[in-house]
Amino acid sequence: MEPLQLRIPLILLSGFLIFSGCAGAGNVTAPASADKSGGDEAYEKALKDSRSNEGLFTIYQDTLTGKTHIEIKESQLDREYIYFSQTADGIVSAGHFRGQFDGNKVVTIRKHHDRIEFVTINTSFYFDETNPLSRASEANISPSVMVSQEIIAHKEDDGVYLISSDEIFLSEDLNQIKPSPSPGTSPTAFSLGNLDSDRTRYIDISSYPKNTEVLVEYVYKNPSPLSGGGSEVTDPRFVSIQFQHTFLEMPDNGFELRYEDARVGYFTQSVEDMTSISPTPYRDPIHRWNLQKKNPAAALSEPVEPIVWWIENTTPEEFRQPITDGVLAWNEAFEQAGFKNAVQVKVQPDTADWDSNDIRYNVLRWTSSPQPPFSGYGPSFVNPRTGQILGANIMLEFNFFRRHLMGTQLFETAALGMHEKHTGQTREDGTLCNFGLGMQQNLMAGLSVARGVGLEQAEENRMINEALKMLAIHEVGHTLGLNHNMKASYLHAPKDVYNREKTKEEGLTGSVMDYGVVNLSPDPDIESQYFDVKPGIYDRWAIEYGYSPAVSDEAEEEQRLNAILSRSNQRGHDFGNDADDMRSPGKAIDPRVMTYDMSTDPITYSTERIELLYKTADSLLENYVKDDESYHELRDVYLVLSSQHNSMAAVISRYIGGVYVDRSLPGQGSSTKPFTTVSKQDQKRALKALNEYVFAPDAFDKPANLYNYLQMQRRGFEFYGTTEDPKIHDRILNIQKNTLNHILHPVVMKRMSDTKLYGNEYPVAEFMQDLTDGIFVSDLNGYVNSFRQNLQLEYVDRLIAIIEEDSNYDYLSKSLALHSLTEIQGMLGNRVKNDVETIAHSRHLLLNIKKALDS
Repeated sequence: MEPLQLRIPLILLSGFLIFSGCAGAGNVTAPASADKSGGDEAYEKALKDSRSNEGLFTIYQDTLTGKTHIEIKESQLDREYIYFSQTADGIVSAGHFRGQFDGNKVVTIRKHHDRIEFVTINTSFYFDETNPLSRASEANISPSVMVSQEIIAHKEDDGVYLISSDEIFLSEDLNQIKPSPSPGTSPTAFSLGNLDSDRTRYIDISSYPKNTEVLVEYVYKNPSPLSGGGSEVTDPRFVSIQFQHTFLEMPDNGFELRYEDARVGYFTQSVEDMTSISPTPYRDPIHRWNLQKKNPAAALSEPVEPIVWWIENTTPEEFRQPITDGVLAWNEAFEQAGFKNAVQVKVQPDTADWDSNDIRYNVLRWTSSPQPPFSGYGPSFVNPRTGQILGANIMLEFNFFRRHLMGTQLFETAALGMHEKHTGQTREDGTLCNFGLGMQQNLMAGLSVARGVGLEQAEENRMINEALKMLAIHEVGHTLGLNHNMKASYLHAPKDVYNREKTKEEGLTGSVMDYGVVNLSPDPDIESQYFDVKPGIYDRWAIEYGYSPAVSDEAEEEQRLNAILSRSNQRGHDFGNDADDMRSPGKAIDPRVMTYDMSTDPITYSTERIELLYKTADSLLENYVKDDESYHELRDVYLVLSSQHNSMAAVISRYIGGVYVDRSLPGQGSSTKPFTTVSKQDQKRALKALNEYVFAPDAFDKPANLYNYLQMQRRGFEFYGTTEDPKIHDRILNIQKNTLNHILHPVVMKRMSDTKLYGNEYPVAEFMQDLTDGIFVSDLNGYVNSFRQNLQLEYVDRLIAIIEEDSNYDYLSKSLALHSLTEIQGMLGNRVKNDVETIAHSRHLLLNIKKALDS
């Protein structure tokens, strides 16, 4: 591949300047004595025994000591460059993993007396140059001086300065590498020690005409660590992070900015217009590649420069074709934008002389990590001035296809897996997403159902193939600039979502950027589509907005883009990203913007899924007990199935107190209002489903015959700090708690009262009565099993917490919680107590209520 062309701006990658022995390198010798103020002599003295890496910035490295110097041309002063940084290799528990992008920024280099400075420029604000206010554009905005180095030598005739670069690249001045401790972090949690300057070293230095890269191994020393950090940490006293720094030349290619609109989801650069009087003074350029037609007059043309993906040679052979098919599937979406063969795929040869850290290549990479933070990660780096995507990588983890369940070490908490936000060093902003972690559980659940209903091996293979394609398509979508779209699954009616012919034509959901659940038909005779295998209706529309070529007339271009955006209220164009989704209790308001839901009636779909899980549980012993294997896989499958039960309950619960959101503009002629409350019928239907499938006495009876067999594989002394017996009651109660966390959330209960003012017909009083009845009435005159005892005590304790003076609940919620407590007190006074457990349980409840009411 040719050196980086103009399409990539100057970026500084944290950790990648080092000697690589590239062409043109040579020894520079000098006389023993050289005056520091001199030009050539000072240069030669400083660079004695050094080899050069010539390019955008020339880096010299001493062949004896490894020390480096960087040369700055006078013509490079006061110009803008792009600095980009990434982790080449790291430790997840230390906040770093292979291929992790750390962002990019605009940097300028300036001379101040006898020093050279690298300064980060604030790009968050826009000033119209024709407005006099632009003369004050730097007021009260602080640039960041990252580096200030003394000039060692100056060749006046050549117009170049020389400075030491060890202080730049072997420190954390360019980029913070050791993470700051999070508030509330345990003092015994694993953390990096102090940077050890003696052990920190260069690994590679590469410089090309348009970019310079430096790869550094940062070594952190902690003589007395309080935590070992896990098996992936060889010795917690000395931990290495390989980090790459890149400087890129700022592109000057006439790239045209395209701006964000709330109706379609692209990653953006946040820029505020400081000279505008608009109530929304935003000029946020979206992230997109610089695609230009070879033939601008053609309706469909190949691009001048396509988006080329390389499949890394670490990729298992059997995965390469499905991944290729998944990546190339995006070409269908680009055709709607006027491009043919916009995306291409190549395989990295085993003899390649470049590696995946080389930013000139966009690479699909595979790893099999001890503690993977994801199953897929699709970041890109951009020009912060324009949003132009300059390069991308995709990290894929082999654990996606391992039968070993990841991320659910403790039996009692594994039920939370699919709807909890991943914690630690990962972030949920779309670039580092939890899609793959959920997909692993989805795939395991799908395969267990397939075995349960007796699907043939060919169907299992199709499910695996679709899952792999879906993983690739989703992560590539991020590198094209697309956000998650958690509203996209709201496409097909329940009767159509299992119709494979229909879903193959239109897509299983509106967007591959959603977190879909594995689509399993409750009828084993119907072969449904399991996962999305091509971009959906929304994806094609979004790509049309982001990538269709602009017309030259500014007014005409604005009209053209507005015409595309005006289709946002058409079927399949629904959009809601991570800021809108409801996966966390009390977060957001629209139940359609939810992970792991499906169809235009997720309540019905979810109850059908729970029934299918019940049926599958009945066949687990038959399908997963093998003469020559332990019961560990059986246990993992049970964890996955009950996790799906939890996920379906979460989906249903979001309809209680929900509000549908429509972001259409007034001129689009939408038939709906911006906010429309969920109908009373659907809210009551949702609570009825929860009462039946989460709170009822028999809601968790189905897998009882499994409990004797849920045994982990014994491995040395590892039982993860707990006893090995299955904690069934903890697990079931956690699922019930997750549901209560949302429907009794102070934000949700207050919203139910607020929305009475604009359409909600399901008041809090009626909701509380229905919930109380669902938790108490069905076994009021008989035996109360242990699951229900836990649930009833949990519910009463929550009601008591609501009425506490310092609780976050509004007054109406407090009053109704008090009313519910007195109702329960009356119910218990009339309960038929025909066994010791029920008598003891009732007395416990009454004691708790009496204490609360008497306090």
